[in-house]
Amino acid sequence: MPKIKAKNIECRVARFDVLTLVNMNCTNYKMMKSLLLLGFMCSFGVSHAQHKVMQIAFHLYTDSLKKGTYNYINVDAFLEKDYWRPMDTSHVAFASSAGQWSGNNLMVDKNFALDSVVVRAFLKSNPIMAIDTTIYIKKNDDPQSLPTMDDIMNENKRRRRNG
Repeated sequence: MPKIKAKNIECRVARFDVLTLVNMNCTNYKMMKSLLLLGFMCSFGVSHAQHKVMQIAFHLYTDSLKKGTYNYINVDAFLEKDYWRPMDTSHVAFASSAGQWSGNNLMVDKNFALDSVVVRAFLKSNPIMAIDTTIYIKKNDDPQSLPTMDDIMNENKRRRRNG
């Protein structure tokens, strides 16, 4: 293990890389603090500053909301560096015409009678940047059980014979 000596201060460093100081055992608090600060600054590289958000958009995983279950509402931000970044509730706030929110998840009550919900998302750092979308409620119930492999194969055989 290499040793570093400076003005009668001995600091043992097992390994130093850009991301972290591992197994550091320093006898002097100031030396340890300086090395940790150096490691911290090196780990961030050139810049990890917040990029300016140019636009936000819904990128929904589904075309309808299911009643009685959590529906994930995905909002992405287009940054000034020309790439999209997913946003969570630390950056985006949500509102809707119905349902209750838990993070990015919207729960619509099973007894909800209308055919759609209007969802609004706005950037917390710039509330003027807001978007709205109308998401329809799924009308058909989910099947109680999915078809088995045999059911699918028999259906395919029947279709071939009939046409």
